[in-house]
Amino acid sequence: MSGLLSIFDLSDERGVLRTSIAVTFVISFLGIGFGLFSGSFSIVFDGVYSLIDAGMSLLSLIVVNLITSYAVADHLSRKLRERFSFGLWHLEPMVLGLNGILLISAALYALVTAIGSLLSGGRDLEFGSALIYAAVTVIACAGIAAVEWRANRKIGSEFLRLDVRGWIMSAGISAALLIAFMIGLAVQGTSWQWISPYIDPAVLAAVCVLIIPLPVSTVRQALADIFLVTPVDLKKHLDTVAAAFVAKHGFVSYRAYVARVGRSKEIELYFIVPADAPARTIGEWDMLRDEIGDLVGDDGPNRWLTVVFTGDPEWAE
Repeated sequence: MSGLLSIFDLSDERGVLRTSIAVTFVISFLGIGFGLFSGSFSIVFDGVYSLIDAGMSLLSLIVVNLITSYAVADHLSRKLRERFSFGLWHLEPMVLGLNGILLISAALYALVTAIGSLLSGGRDLEFGSALIYAAVTVIACAGIAAVEWRANRKIGSEFLRLDVRGWIMSAGISAALLIAFMIGLAVQGTSWQWISPYIDPAVLAAVCVLIIPLPVSTVRQALADIFLVTPVDLKKHLDTVAAAFVAKHGFVSYRAYVARVGRSKEIELYFIVPADAPARTIGEWDMLRDEIGDLVGDDGPNRWLTVVFTGDPEWAE
C-alpha cells in the first residue's frame, strides 16, 4: 500500500502526473464507450480529447524524469550525459508545444465535423446515458483539477499548470454537455423536439470555439523557449545586477546573454576588465564569480550560469 502511495504522491511533480494520467485514461475510455453507445459525437470527442491529453501527460512524465535525473543524479548514463552535455531542459518546451498543437488540431477537426453535421440535419442520440456520463465526468474533472492545483501551489511546475488547465477545460466541456443533454431530454415529447438532432453537434461546435484559443499561450511560450527568445524580466534583472557589479569593482563594461528553456535559465555574463588591471589569483576570480552568482539568485539544478572575465571585448561579443 505504501508503494502505491509513493507512486501517486501528490507532493511530488511526478506523482501528481501519474495520478492525472491514471484518471485521464479512465475518463477517456469511459467517454469513448458512452459516446459510441449513446450516439453522441461530442462525448466521443471528449473521450478522444482526454486520450490525447493522457498520452501527452505520459510523455511529460518521461521528460520530467529525464530532466530531474540529469540535474540531480550522478548515476545517470554516461552515454546520455555525453550526448546531451547541455542538459535535457530543451525537451520541456518541445513537449508543451506539441501538446498544445495536438489539442488545437483535435478541436479544429471536431469543429469542422460538428458544422458538417449541423448542415446535414444533425444526429439523434440517447440522452439518458449521455446525461450519466456528463454528470460523472464533471465531478471527476473538477475534483482532479482542484487536487492538482492545490498540489502545484507548492511544486510550481509548468507541466502541472498546463495539466490543471486541461482538467478545467475538460470540466467545462463536460458541463456544457450536461446542460445541453438536460435540455435535449426536457424537450422530448414537446413542440421543441425538432431541435434534438441539432443539440449534440451544436454544443460540440460551441465547445470547440471556446477551447481552441486556450492552448495558444502555451504554444507561444514553448516556441519562445525553443527559439531562445530573451525573457524581458530576467534580462532586466541581469542588467541591474551586472551594472552594479561593474561599478563596484571598477570594470569597464559587461555583456549579458540569457534565455529561458523550459524550467531552466541559461545565463552567460561577460565582464570586460581593464587591460592594465592588477593580476588576481584564481581564488580571487572565483570569489567574484560566487559574488555575482549570489546576486543573480535562483541557484539550483535548473540554472546554467557562465561567468567570464576578459580584457578583450571581442571575447564577449
